[in-house]
Amino acid sequence: MLYAGTSGWSYPTWKPGFYPQKLASAKFLSHYAARLNSVEVNYTFRRFASEKTQLNWVTSSPPDFQFSFKAHQRITHIKRLKDAAEDAKGFVSSLQTISQAGKLGFVLFQLPPFLKVDAPLLSDFLSGLPQCRFAFEFRHASWFSDEVFDILRKHRVAICVAESEKLETPDVITADYCYYRLRKAEYSAAERKLIAKKISDHLAAKRDVFMYFKHEETPEGALYAEELLKEFR
Repeated sequence: MLYAGTSGWSYPTWKPGFYPQKLASAKFLSHYAARLNSVEVNYTFRRFASEKTQLNWVTSSPPDFQFSFKAHQRITHIKRLKDAAEDAKGFVSSLQTISQAGKLGFVLFQLPPFLKVDAPLLSDFLSGLPQCRFAFEFRHASWFSDEVFDILRKHRVAICVAESEKLETPDVITADYCYYRLRKAEYSAAERKLIAKKISDHLAAKRDVFMYFKHEETPEGALYAEELLKEFR
């Protein structure tokens, strides 16, 4: 299955290219979820989502819609994974309303760019995690090694393939599902064709694909995601 969307939906500047000009902001998610089937929520990096907020998200989206969440900064940036497994369990538990509705896609651990590789630390952290789909976005090149990839495979954790001006994540398969963060503001027709080919290969291999385009001031990312979903519908 392909799940495609953007990193967020609360953008009035997407009018009228994606949202109707007169659409109230309270109805943004329901409109978004009628056209796309997943979203990455960055809100949870700084604060937990309340049960009321999650219930609103659940009722504003179709049954098969998937929410992915960026893990709280306490886990990745303050503790930097050290003795943080309990914090991670608490974070996953805080998403119970979403999870019970069958709408929890991924939890993304985005590591700070200054955090260098520590394979034993990663292994220890992953050993303490609950059952869930997890992805890791490494932002220091030292993490890109066979040792780290093998640890991810052992725990069935996906590497987040993310684009950056400073760092290129290797497109390595470490789980039965894939996670992409496409960060460019624009993609040419040729580039989108290559993205579609990559998705096709994953789907043929029975791997779910979660793909999120960058949230920009313009709605191109949402429109790219919609284009891909139509192609693989």
